[in-house]
Amino acid sequence: MADPKFHHNQGPFYLGDIADHCGATCPDDKRDIEIADVNSLSDAKSGELTFLDNVKYKSDLPISKATACILSSEMAEFAPDDMACLISDKPYKSYAMAATMFYTQLPKDDIHSTAVIGDNVTLGDNVTIEANSVIGNGVAIGNNSHIGANVTVTHSIIGDHVRIHNGARIGQDGFGFALDPSGYVPVPQLGRVVIGDHVHIGANTCIDRGAGPDTIIGAGSIIDNLVQIAHNVHIGKGCVITAQVGISGSTKIGDYCVFGGQSGVAGHLNIGTGTQVGAQSGVTKDVERGQKLMGFPARPIREYWREMAKLKKLLSK
Repeated sequence: MADPKFHHNQGPFYLGDIADHCGATCPDDKRDIEIADVNSLSDAKSGELTFLDNVKYKSDLPISKATACILSSEMAEFAPDDMACLISDKPYKSYAMAATMFYTQLPKDDIHSTAVIGDNVTLGDNVTIEANSVIGNGVAIGNNSHIGANVTVTHSIIGDHVRIHNGARIGQDGFGFALDPSGYVPVPQLGRVVIGDHVHIGANTCIDRGAGPDTIIGAGSIIDNLVQIAHNVHIGKGCVITAQVGISGSTKIGDYCVFGGQSGVAGHLNIGTGTQVGAQSGVTKDVERGQKLMGFPARPIREYWREMAKLKKLLSK
């Protein structure tokens, strides 16, 4: 259960209201049950709501003490007789929406006294900027956006409902140098970073501004901690980029792409919509839409696993 020192519980709520909010079906005779909190399947107590989404944890369901559980119709038959079952086609999503009822803080304007705000900065309604963050001249931040502690934002236009976690660096110089035997000549980085609505950016992630064209992060994309996105990169909407990914300059990534941890993408490539790149893979050439890739150099995942199987067979001889 959530520690009240850090998380404020806004419950209780009636089970019927929770079901309506999260898109689940609640038995009519259970709608007036009060739910005080949410908790994990194994730790939940009477008066709490839990969920089951992964069949790996099915054995925890019959012994759970939760008053109610969000789960699929196929799993409901394994629930204790006294447990109220909220039926959902997407239990994890429904649980996320239910938990949000209990633990979402209402947005409010909150600029910490140690934050530094430059000239000509535009802030929307209900913007939070935490301690020691620096917002550079001319930056625009949209409504209901949250800037964590020790964040630096320059040369950027940020949309609504954006969350930037602690220590991120947004809009610094891209890595642009003209190579010459007499020395490296830095190329002025004259673009911006443009971040769409409902984007999440993880702690200590760096997003360089464009050299001329803007660096663009599409609406609804989720970027994990310790990610590097270079200048002029264009990321489509709804992409998921996990920890320690590196995307080189001027690469264009379509919508709804997924990059596993520590994967990398070379520069000046086009990555098609719906591409999935496995962990620690290296993409070195353009990718058609809908591809699933693995390995270095990244290749179709079935091809990769066939190669691994053949290699294992050779080594076993």
